[in-house]
Amino acid sequence: MDNQEIIVTKEHDGERIDAFVSNVVENFSRSLAQSFIKEEKILIDGKVVKVSTKVREGQKVKVPIKAEKEVSESLIAEDIPIDILYEDDDILVINKPKNMVVHPAVGNKTGTLVNAILGKTQLSNYNGEFRPGIVHRLDKDTTGVLVVAKNNMAHQNIAEQIQNRETKKIYIALVRGLIKEDNGVIDLPIGRHPTDRKKMAVVKEGKQALTHFKVLKRLDGYTLIEIELKTGRTHQIRVHMSHIGHPVVGDNVYSSGKNPFGATSQMLHAYKLGFKHPKTGEWMEFTAPLPKEFEKIM
Repeated sequence: MDNQEIIVTKEHDGERIDAFVSNVVENFSRSLAQSFIKEEKILIDGKVVKVSTKVREGQKVKVPIKAEKEVSESLIAEDIPIDILYEDDDILVINKPKNMVVHPAVGNKTGTLVNAILGKTQLSNYNGEFRPGIVHRLDKDTTGVLVVAKNNMAHQNIAEQIQNRETKKIYIALVRGLIKEDNGVIDLPIGRHPTDRKKMAVVKEGKQALTHFKVLKRLDGYTLIEIELKTGRTHQIRVHMSHIGHPVVGDNVYSSGKNPFGATSQMLHAYKLGFKHPKTGEWMEFTAPLPKEFEKIM
């Protein structure tokens, strides 16, 4: 995505970065700016910032040129089949298939999970209209359990549980190489790759990322593991496992590209998700069976 650089003038000194961007860039709403800030696509003097950061006169703000002209303005409800594990008035729990993007963005304005859900029910707008209902995400190629909020109460409640690390996220992955330890903890900070902004990496100035893993089965040169995420950084499992020399099979971004099984997506599956119901407070857990291709490769 191309960027433009804007120098903060005296009249905008002291404005919050999200307000500044929406004020000076055409077709850039505040909610869209907040989304890009969280994805670290908007920088001040080359540095990642928080939504609450205030700009100062003379600073250079880097902003994506494509403001996506409010994808939200033309969100299309589509009749796309989805595997619903649970539904009530507040939440929807889905078994996301591979090759499905979670929410619309440049190049993916249709065919996403949001388009599919809007064809069946309403969604919250707590996170702005750009990503209705989306409390957390899974990569395009990652399958498994995902919870979506139907209203703002549910969205805020579950988002706070995730932020406070009160949810349970269990993944199953097939990784290259034999892991000697039966279980382990990877506690390494993750941030944007220093030279490739499309990738994440273990970097000293990154955010804390905590991954627990347990070996389920050792195979001929490969290991099947169960992973529990204690934090939710972008590409966390893929980055951590690649960093310790055991990249996820089928991951063409964080591995050497070897794919002896001909996997059509990465062998990473969100197996279990646990959280308290936003209205009743009842603890709920949902599981999604391994995809057929995953089982076949196993």
